[in-house]
Amino acid sequence: MSKNKIQGYAVEAVVFGVVQGVGFRPFIYRTAHELNYMGWVKNIGFGVEIHLESHHANNFDDFFQALEENKPPLSQINKITIRPAEYLGCKSFSIERTLEGSSFVFISPDISICENCRTEMLSPQDRRHLYPFINCTDCGPRYTIVKKLPYDRDKTTMSIFPMCPECSREYSDPMDRRYHAQPIACPVCGPHIELKSAKTGEALSGGLEEAARLIKAGKILAVKGLGGFHLICDVWNASAVEKLRATKTRRTKPLALMARNLKEIENIAYVNQAEKQQLLSARRPIVLLRKKKEIPAIAPGLNELGIMLPYTPLHCLLLEEVPLIVATSSNLKDSPIMKEEEEGIQDLCDFILTHNRPIKMRADDSVMKVSGNRPLFLRRARGYVPHPQPVPRELEFSGHILALGGELKDTISIYKNGYVVTSQFLGDLDEYQNFKYFEETIAHLSSLFEIKPELVISDLHPDFHTTRYAQKMGIPHFQIQHHFAHTLAPMLEHNISPEKKVLGISLDGFGYGADGTAWGGEFLIADYQNFSRFAHLDMVPLPGGDLAAKQPWRMALAYLLQTYGRELPEIKSLKKVKPNLIKGVREMIKKKIACPLSSSCGRLFDAVSFLVGLAPLEVSYEAEAPMLLESTAAAAPGITDYYDYDIFPAGSKHILAFTATIRSIIQDISLNIPTAQISSKFHNTLAQALAKTAQMARDSHGIQTVALTGGVFLNRVLLETSTALLEKKGFEVIRSLNYSPNDESISIGQIAFGLNMMRGKKV
Repeated sequence: MSKNKIQGYAVEAVVFGVVQGVGFRPFIYRTAHELNYMGWVKNIGFGVEIHLESHHANNFDDFFQALEENKPPLSQINKITIRPAEYLGCKSFSIERTLEGSSFVFISPDISICENCRTEMLSPQDRRHLYPFINCTDCGPRYTIVKKLPYDRDKTTMSIFPMCPECSREYSDPMDRRYHAQPIACPVCGPHIELKSAKTGEALSGGLEEAARLIKAGKILAVKGLGGFHLICDVWNASAVEKLRATKTRRTKPLALMARNLKEIENIAYVNQAEKQQLLSARRPIVLLRKKKEIPAIAPGLNELGIMLPYTPLHCLLLEEVPLIVATSSNLKDSPIMKEEEEGIQDLCDFILTHNRPIKMRADDSVMKVSGNRPLFLRRARGYVPHPQPVPRELEFSGHILALGGELKDTISIYKNGYVVTSQFLGDLDEYQNFKYFEETIAHLSSLFEIKPELVISDLHPDFHTTRYAQKMGIPHFQIQHHFAHTLAPMLEHNISPEKKVLGISLDGFGYGADGTAWGGEFLIADYQNFSRFAHLDMVPLPGGDLAAKQPWRMALAYLLQTYGRELPEIKSLKKVKPNLIKGVREMIKKKIACPLSSSCGRLFDAVSFLVGLAPLEVSYEAEAPMLLESTAAAAPGITDYYDYDIFPAGSKHILAFTATIRSIIQDISLNIPTAQISSKFHNTLAQALAKTAQMARDSHGIQTVALTGGVFLNRVLLETSTALLEKKGFEVIRSLNYSPNDESISIGQIAFGLNMMRGKKV
């Protein structure tokens, strides 16, 4: 606090965090007026700056207490710096023009329609009655429309819509809910919808009512949302659902649903309090819920439905007419969600319900489960990006870092000024359009946050697109082993000290190992600097390499041969496989032709799923076989039995072998033990083996913290069983809460590794 000779006191504060586009400046304005302070507030390139003045001697504590306690719901304060300032003799408190500068200010993710806007939209007296683009500072598009920071209208895709006098008045009134709501619009001056034939492009009259009628008539509509188009049809129309599956080449993969309200969801699924909280949150993710009612062809063979509530005004209005719809992403198989009609949307639908508000950055819907009352992300995108993740203070670095992730389920992450920002889910980079999306996202985040990377991190795999991309950047390039990066991601998120070691249990389908083999069932003793391989699942042949992940019977045969040798038992499920194929694979394994060895836990799940008769000969989507096994185990709660397994030393590490488990499973199959019971016992066996290995690591290395990571831990049965066993043994168990444990988290772990490499250094 500073006192000037002209009888006054002043301070300046800079607030860093999610403070732009969330009604923060009008909140500051109203608070200053209520507390009788003069001065100003303005956006600057790295946050919000506040100048406060008073004639009375005080420390301004009441203002900063109100700032912390009453801040807008979408804001997030990461840091406030306060210093004495020169008293200028301000006569009032005002909101000043935004200053251009170095941009590292965070913006809110895209937020679902708020209750105030929803009420106005449904009120016949309101000037925005039934307007599908209503928004305010508490809701609406953010990340998907912003082109540049600071977040002002002329730097968003709304810049093409000049405000009418009434919208301009609201936008300019600090006491109005729409003060500086950058996407502000109304029917007079804002975007509008258009319904047209996909085949001819001919415009149709009737708007949303006609769109709803077409859905009820069994038609497929492409509906433009926040981050791209949805493909929508009537959930109860079997022929429409079948047509949609054929169009998307999606034979059995679950389809997401959108429901009008919570009551509609509770008609078809069980919802606990934690799940309800996620469904109703401003982020509006798809939440996987246990089925109450079977809906044909929506999630065949699984015990869960993926359901979300409407999050845009357009969706809300559409669901006023049709209470429950299929709402799946508008993408061809393995390609990114479409955001422009020119990308081929007309080939996927009968009619298009579009609008003329451009989408700057495409973003798919986020998907999660709830485990232990906390989120478990399968896919993190719309509603959560760009969330700022602070790093441990000891790892802070003055430069900029870019991490490129892996190859499948990719994300990228950037680091600047003590924070990591991770992109939305980008998909598998083997697909050309996804790789273009990857490049588009790097360019967008680098521009948005003014990142000029001095260091790039990629996976260890020499043939990944990300590795090759990094090699061409012409800047220092570090590579990190896949499962080590998996382990570092939750360590960074949970602010684990660089001085601490953890046991990372990293279970997935595949990662390039430090020895050049295929890893996937790893127990790593790790800190940010390095790791040692304490244990791993026994190495098993992958007959046909990548083909083994697509045809689970190959892994079933590999495990049977490892367990029984040449004389295999009679297995009902194997009778579905042509004898010549079995003979061919046996020869491949015997002669070690196209049969790389792997410790993959994902492939163990594939094998067991096929042996018990759940997995098809060839899966139609990734992790189908393990998901069928998990769903069956979930149907048999309360079983605590488990099968035998072995852990034996092998040089400096330990091997977890499941030949005894496979033998017992085959015996149970022959005794006609229910599949749900076998599946549940298998999950318990793996959890017991993990807990036993962790105990061994504690006994030999004093490890107290276990990080559970990798795509296998999307299995809620395994995650919860393993967590309970580990916590019972006194371990601290951490996992990713703000990110998916699958390969989406690789780029975060890469950032952690890069930061540790640069501790106290300059590139």
